[in-house]
Amino acid sequence: MKKVVTICCFLLMVGLCTSCLDKVLSNKEVQLVSADEMESILEQEDVQLIDVRTPKEYEEMHIANSQNIDFMSPTFDEDISKLDKSKPVILYCKSGGRSARCAKKLKDAGFEKIYDLEGGISKWKHSDKLNIKVKS
Repeated sequence: MKKVVTICCFLLMVGLCTSCLDKVLSNKEVQLVSADEMESILEQEDVQLIDVRTPKEYEEMHIANSQNIDFMSPTFDEDISKLDKSKPVILYCKSGGRSARCAKKLKDAGFEKIYDLEGGISKWKHSDKLNIKVKS
């Protein structure tokens, strides 16, 4: 009986450690960054800046030099396959929900370095980086 309890405890510990390790590894693959951190990354690294909002949202306001790939588009998977998996990617949406789901898809697709703008474009405080189009 004592051996059974010991084995069960051992298996439980292995399971807990593996679960924690998975969380640590996934956090390294997708890094949540603040607007200030993102600005620094944009200045220092050659990154792919991706706006995952709808084309209408993108047209109204977007971060300079970003590319629009609509997360809700039926061609989303095909569109991201055209990106360079070895080059860092920064994702953003309006508030962070869509970009978080997109980050998971990119991670599953084999992208090596993924950043997600915390709070989305609504937290991007550097208005000199925004291209704002006003509809006539």
